[in-house]
Amino acid sequence: MKYMILLYASQQDYDSMTGKGTPDNPAWTAADFEAMGAYMEKWNKEIADSGEFVDARGLAEPVHTRRVQLENGVPVVTDGPYPETAEVLAGYTIVECDSFDRATEIAARLAACPAPEHARGRAKADVRPIVDSRTDLEV
Repeated sequence: MKYMILLYASQQDYDSMTGKGTPDNPAWTAADFEAMGAYMEKWNKEIADSGEFVDARGLAEPVHTRRVQLENGVPVVTDGPYPETAEVLAGYTIVECDSFDRATEIAARLAACPAPEHARGRAKADVRPIVDSRTDLEV
């Protein structure tokens, strides 16, 4: 079964990672950013070495987002970021493994990813099964 591990962040997280911190959300150092990148590369390699890796991608920061939604039957496009959204999808990893528990175990290893203390508590990941067709949806 395939599972998607969804990683979340906010525009403020992207800003601090790229050196644009604020007093409430200080900028990461180059060493902080390097440590996170090295950990994520190691995490992906371990999943690949186990044969469970399918795909992984990071997403551009939310400021580069466009949302399309219907308003009164007409598609309306708005640019990001969205102030009402505390977190957005920052990236994903798809794994193929034996169980939901195994996919969750893989995602739980993200808790060891290095980050400045002020950022660690905001890190989140969801694990969701990937369905092959609409008949797989429980309705």
